[in-house]
Amino acid sequence: MDQRTVSGKRVAITGASSGIGKEIAYDVARRGGIPILLARSLDVLEQEADMIESATNIRPFVYRLDVSDEQAVQTTFEEIGNIDVLINNAGYGRFAPFVETELSEVRNLFDVNVFGLIACTKAVLPSMLHKRCGQVIFVASLASKVSTPKASAYSASKHAVRAIADSLRLELAHTGVKVSTVNPGPVRTNFFERADESGSYKEQVDRIMLNADIVARKTVDLIERPRRELDLPRWMGIAAKGYQLFPSLVDTLFGDQLRKK
Repeated sequence: MDQRTVSGKRVAITGASSGIGKEIAYDVARRGGIPILLARSLDVLEQEADMIESATNIRPFVYRLDVSDEQAVQTTFEEIGNIDVLINNAGYGRFAPFVETELSEVRNLFDVNVFGLIACTKAVLPSMLHKRCGQVIFVASLASKVSTPKASAYSASKHAVRAIADSLRLELAHTGVKVSTVNPGPVRTNFFERADESGSYKEQVDRIMLNADIVARKTVDLIERPRRELDLPRWMGIAAKGYQLFPSLVDTLFGDQLRKK
């Protein structure tokens, strides 16, 4: 199999029932890949698989999976068998002041956003290392580079995701297994229905939101043209680098605006 093409590859996608994950599944099928859809709602996945098959003549595999359930992750991936690409997309956010955020909510968020993807990655890596080929793509966030008010837990979880990916990339050099990270800014999905119940933050960033299909297409592009990291949109990635270089200046100039979240 040509390692630089999606066609024929078995691509497992967590969080595939909506948003970016759903669009990734469509794009994989359009390019001739075989999507393996993983999410908590099997009914939604079945409906999605029907629509993908109707549009592309490729029938995705579907599996109910809560990535925070370590045993379920192990059992499910054993049942799936061979995987060429794992896209760790499952995750959610919750925006609230730090003092109002329950510790249990932080734990739940880390169970999904961090420990869930660790479990999924550990489940597929032995086979990839044995074959000396494969790819793991981590969907992180630009929040992994710029922490903002009311997003302490979410930003911390995405910092962890990027750190895991960076470390793993170096560990797996020369093994044939590639690691990439995608850092999207705000994306027009149902993410904000849970993360931003008031709708105030979504209203502020609506004009700069990316469409999920664009993020999905660029994510699937990484299978054909692997790279270390991808910031979306590019200008926001450049702005994040500016923040890392001059954090105090950015805090002074834009702190009041960021606190309006």
